[in-house]
Amino acid sequence: MKIYLLQLLVAILVTLSGCAVEKRVTPQQESIAAPAPVSSYNRKDWPHWIDADGDCQNTRQEMLIASSRVPVKFKDSRHCTVVSGEWFGVYTGKTFSKASNVDIDHIVPLAHAHRHGADKWTRDQRRTFANDFENLVVVDDAANQSKSDQAPHEWLPPRKEYWCEYGKRWSHIKEKYRLWFSSRERETMGMLAETCR
Repeated sequence: MKIYLLQLLVAILVTLSGCAVEKRVTPQQESIAAPAPVSSYNRKDWPHWIDADGDCQNTRQEMLIASSRVPVKFKDSRHCTVVSGEWFGVYTGKTFSKASNVDIDHIVPLAHAHRHGADKWTRDQRRTFANDFENLVVVDDAANQSKSDQAPHEWLPPRKEYWCEYGKRWSHIKEKYRLWFSSRERETMGMLAETCR
């Protein structure tokens, strides 16, 4: 009887030990798949909008000039600040004439980039990313605020006609800067690719 109880106790201990080992392994596996940032995100660490060519027009102003459907009008004769033009908001399909009604959106948001590998970048690398025209688009401010720092599996442009292009641009930027994708992101990229057909 004692031998039986001893064998039963050993079997229970082995089982419990196996569970404990299994619980310890899981978090390690998750950390490899999705490494946590070593520092918290601070928008001030991402210099934008900069005047890269020293002509008094920063990145925002240059985006407004480049994407307007009509010649823009400036605040004064220095031509530093755009006040009006005509911009088509690709996220919603609305057209805007006042510069104050549109935002310049980062396709891949700065905070998202930070959480997916950019937390280890230098300030210069962050400046480059934050002002990269390939990662910028003129949108209405309400859509930009709605998106915030969400990934495509969390938020998509209300205008479905832009989903194909949105997916292509998202993937291009993440690959260009070697930022990692979550599994849910990858799934959504596949779904968005289907809309290109």
